[in-house]
Amino acid sequence: MTITTPDIERPAPELIAGLAQIGSATASGELSRLGIRDPHIRGPVAWTPGASMVGPALTLQFMPKREDLYGADEYADPERQLHRHVLYHTQPGDIVVVDARGDMASGVFGEMMLTYFKGRGGAGVIIDGCIRDYPKVQHLGLGLWLRGVTPNYHTQTNIFPFAVNVPIACGNALVMPGDIIVADDDGVVVVPIKLAPDLLRAASEHAEWEDFSRMRLAQGGDLRKYYPLREDARAEYEAWRRVQEQ
Repeated sequence: MTITTPDIERPAPELIAGLAQIGSATASGELSRLGIRDPHIRGPVAWTPGASMVGPALTLQFMPKREDLYGADEYADPERQLHRHVLYHTQPGDIVVVDARGDMASGVFGEMMLTYFKGRGGAGVIIDGCIRDYPKVQHLGLGLWLRGVTPNYHTQTNIFPFAVNVPIACGNALVMPGDIIVADDDGVVVVPIKLAPDLLRAASEHAEWEDFSRMRLAQGGDLRKYYPLREDARAEYEAWRRVQEQ
């Protein structure tokens, strides 16, 4: 059986590098000002505390299992199993985002699949569902944002992999193939690719004045003046900024 699945268009490396300097909270706040009211993927949470990652989304869609369309055996006809095919597209820095329907009974990936993904340079996975083999997977060095873990394999119970690199709803958020994911301990944010340059410009300025404001607040400065940065503090901020650029 020959199965062909589409690849994604990846953003410029400098765009990824720039967005890697901001967190999910800043990304979410600035995206709201750019017109995306709620870019947060709800459900998956950090299972690798302290990890953060930014990269393009490879997407995998699961559907409710129907036995006439998909058998139950873990190793039968492996190339029919589309969770493998999303990993075949992996390039360094890619993030796999999975709509597993919030299912808590099937493990989308296990140790062997994720070892392959890591070996190809994958950064991490966002799964609205579970993985298995977590005691070993946690040591692979991947970022993991999950609903949970299970001993069951991917099609053992209620769901089966249906499509690769198509639009998906992960944690009730729309994710388009190639969208940029920003993930850290606060959660996971989806950055629409066409808004990424505007987000980077806005977030870079935001991060700069927050550095200044954080310093002034730590020195006992007035919260009303320094957060958010009030107009009568801007000259002080600009002077500080010029010193930092020297």
